Amino acid sequence: MFGIGMPELIIILIIILIIFGAGKLPEIGAGIGKGIKNFKKATQEAQEELSAPQENSQGNEEKGEST
Repeated sequence: MFGIGMPELIIILIIILIIFGAGKLPEIGAGIGKGIKNFKKATQEAQEELSAPQENSQGNEEKGEST
């Protein structure tokens, strides 16, 4: 994981806990989770948009139509 071991992760988490406090950590985690979910959704939609025109053009070629 990018050369970061368990001791380094623990130190980073302790620093984050000191900076933000224990009350803000669930909010930060939820925000990060929502961000990752939205990013995955956006990339999936982009891939679907790119593949849809290719499928439509192949279907039209089989019917003898050209675009």
